[in-house]
Amino acid sequence: MTEFSAQVFQNEYLPAGAETVDAVITVTAHESVAPTTRSLVEIIVIDTSGSMMEQRGAKMQAARIATRTAIDTLDDGIEFAVVSGTEVARAIYPPRGLAPSNPSSREEAKRAVDRVPADGGTAIGSWLRAAAYLFGQRPDAIGHCILLTDGKNQHEEPHVLDAAIAECVGRFQADCRGLGSDWNVEELRKISTALLGTVDIIPRPEDMEEEFRALTSNAMTKQVGNVALRLWSPKGAQIEFLRQVSPVLDDLTLKANVVSPLIRDFPLGAWADEEQRDYHLRVRIPSGNVGDERLGARVMLAIDDAEQPVALVRAIWTNDDVLSTRINREVAHYTGQAELAEAIAEGLTARQAGDDAGATVKLGRAVQLAHEAGNGDTVRLLQKVVEVDDPATGTVRLKRSVEEADAMALDVRSTRTVRVQRG
Repeated sequence: MTEFSAQVFQNEYLPAGAETVDAVITVTAHESVAPTTRSLVEIIVIDTSGSMMEQRGAKMQAARIATRTAIDTLDDGIEFAVVSGTEVARAIYPPRGLAPSNPSSREEAKRAVDRVPADGGTAIGSWLRAAAYLFGQRPDAIGHCILLTDGKNQHEEPHVLDAAIAECVGRFQADCRGLGSDWNVEELRKISTALLGTVDIIPRPEDMEEEFRALTSNAMTKQVGNVALRLWSPKGAQIEFLRQVSPVLDDLTLKANVVSPLIRDFPLGAWADEEQRDYHLRVRIPSGNVGDERLGARVMLAIDDAEQPVALVRAIWTNDDVLSTRINREVAHYTGQAELAEAIAEGLTARQAGDDAGATVKLGRAVQLAHEAGNGDTVRLLQKVVEVDDPATGTVRLKRSVEEADAMALDVRSTRTVRVQRG
């Protein structure tokens, strides 16, 4: 089976009176020499509302092609289903339940996808509930869902969608994709964040096939599904936050499950062999005197609720300014990445509100931070929204004409990070 390890990177030295401990935790999944058996369920949910027939039907035809490609990418033996989403959810294949993937079922599924029409409205909560029902037939399997929409959730109230999301938490992961620029970023981000997945834009119908192939291929690599970062903190301490900081930013703080008064489990979703992720932990502990040493947190991994102790987060109080003012490079790097995402979000909000001065300041700071971190992908996204005069100082000018899809791409991809360089 897959084995895990974790490392802690921190400056454990604190000045007298300090109470805050920061650490970056790197978790790695290692391939074991022992054979691995897994159970995986893949569900593809595609928007088949009337708007998918726009552009002379190009969007719907591209969705059919992309779904066919995803079906062909499934490994033999993987159970799967394809769901049509309008103001209700309907099975495309199989007619009910799940089907095991094999040459015959894949061909049947592709023929069914080719026949699906596009008509009606959009109620994404009903799509999620349909997926949850199907995943519920294999509760012990790793569950992954691709969800595609080209529009906003117009045919159900927001609280209905919120309730559906809550019902799905912990039951499967969902990678959400918006086609074109008429969908709502926050709606899909809310779903993907709660369900430990990703959100992104597919700007053009012809981009959909490769995206579906990549998402399905990645899902096929997952070997372990029920993984949690288990944190013990001493009495009187408080976990201020736990955030995934690589490969994307995701605040896990409010997703914690209480194991005991001193122990919290933070779900990490499904993992592939040789996968690595980084997390930023901040703990507030009672301050100590010079020379005192305390444990800030004990880091463990819980795999199918089996506990593996892996690392410690420590605090040592000192009157040596050289030691206590040193900033750990991993912590500094990911703090900057979080500031970058915040600057982009605030800059885009100001731009949308017509606050050109505020947008220029925030997006200029974002350019500067992305440049310093070597995040070339984000710099290129920013350059579609601002003219960059000097990336080192963050001197920029707002572009007067910006494609909506470019602004949305900057928004949804602002949480992608570059890993800290080590060694």
